[in-house]
Amino acid sequence: MSRPDLPVLFEGLYNGERHVGFGRHEDGAEQTLYRVEDGRVAAAFIATDGSEEALRAALTEGSTAVTVTAGDPGLRLLPPLLPAATGNALLSGFMGTHKKKWGGETAPEGGEFTPPKWFFKGFGDWVRLPGEALNVPARPVALIEEPEVALVYVNDADGTPHYAGYTFGNDLCDIGLHRQDPGYNPYCKLCDTALTPWLFLGPPPRTVTGRVTIVRDGATAWEGTFDCGDDALYYRVQDMADHLFTFPAVRRPGLVNYVLLGADEASFHDGFRIADGDRVAIDVKSHGVAFENQVRYVSPAPSATPAAAPAPAAAAAAPERVATV
Repeated sequence: MSRPDLPVLFEGLYNGERHVGFGRHEDGAEQTLYRVEDGRVAAAFIATDGSEEALRAALTEGSTAVTVTAGDPGLRLLPPLLPAATGNALLSGFMGTHKKKWGGETAPEGGEFTPPKWFFKGFGDWVRLPGEALNVPARPVALIEEPEVALVYVNDADGTPHYAGYTFGNDLCDIGLHRQDPGYNPYCKLCDTALTPWLFLGPPPRTVTGRVTIVRDGATAWEGTFDCGDDALYYRVQDMADHLFTFPAVRRPGLVNYVLLGADEASFHDGFRIADGDRVAIDVKSHGVAFENQVRYVSPAPSATPAAAPAPAAAAAAPERVATV
């Protein structure tokens, strides 16, 4: 069930045109959508205080409204604030952020901040929605699901990041490859990530709890709980975000940033191994959000890279010199 006390915004394409809606409705209920241009919702977060009231005023005034039924197949939801030019969105995140990985401790306050490791995941078109397949390389060492909070920011024309809200995701990756050699971590992250389309307005959540269920051949193969709210983290969210945005590369004007805050222990730590075709269902019980994706191993066509150029032939023998007098 959804949480009506938490304000939510979403975007989607309805009959091919971009619309914004407020709140989450059960299938079959009526909901109102408002026609918006690409980038208008992101601009509203820059121009307002980001409250539901201010956003409603900015996005509904002068907009054409249409009433649809929740679950209408003509409505295709989008990742939060995803621009049409998907290269203007960046998906990245932090590693080793949970207290469980630091003996249950919290980072000391004061003094110089030592940031957690950061990773680059991909651009906006790398993001997958609930129900879509999560593609991974054909021969992973050991996959792990990672239920996470994703913070959403949009940069203004000067490159200043404006916090918009948060959503939830599954940062699937090859932890086995990472454990073989931490230097392989960029390869480890070359797996699809799912994000839900619901943008929760308000500060990052202190408590996020839920349950993961992995289904294989129609039966539950593994299940377990998770906690990924601010209270579960060793690092403070504000410290991590403040540090990340000291880098000009993530402050490009107009850029949308999805920032993953790190995951709890999961099926891998329990000895389970995700297989091709498994369905990973994540139920964020604290927020009434449930979504699932099927894992798909992909064997791409061989690279068309030509063989290396042949070694140069041996230099021709130098002509015999004839002495002159």
